[in-house]
Amino acid sequence: MSRIGKLPIAIPAGVTVKVDGNVVTVKGPKGELKQAIHSDLTVKEEDGHIVVTRPSDDREHRAHHGLVRALIHNMVVGVSEGYKKEMELVGVGYRASASGQVLELSLGYSHAIYFKMPAEVKVEAKSERNKNPLIILESADKQLLGQVCAKIRSLRKPEPYKGKGIKFVGEIIRRKSGKSASAK
Repeated sequence: MSRIGKLPIAIPAGVTVKVDGNVVTVKGPKGELKQAIHSDLTVKEEDGHIVVTRPSDDREHRAHHGLVRALIHNMVVGVSEGYKKEMELVGVGYRASASGQVLELSLGYSHAIYFKMPAEVKVEAKSERNKNPLIILESADKQLLGQVCAKIRSLRKPEPYKGKGIKFVGEIIRRKSGKSASAK
């Protein structure tokens, strides 16, 4: 039995869950999310909890059991609390500014990069004196938020020598020593 899949999901106040065939819809104060699930699995709402069950111990059913439960749990947490990611720009002259749903990045290239955010993601850029600029992203959809963060990070990944680039706040970059550290 899947240790993750068999856990019930508590439904917080203000969140409604609707199961229509193999589509699960979750509504809450932060928005509405939909997810198509594997047709063999059953999702039931029982006294304030969501329970995901599988029909057999086939390899495919076991594989999807924990996945579907985790996806539904992420949707419930997203529409009730939301998800937030903070990214940091490390480098001289690296800047970020947000106007509406467009993020303007200056990352040491010869041109500025304009990144249009999806409608579900809220973006905010902070810059304080003597601190690295921050990009704060918020959304109810954990998958979409992770995808947007990965795309922004890919514009200038942190390099291992000086640590310059876009990184998550709290992320540790493994540093390499330069040429001077080699044996002579």
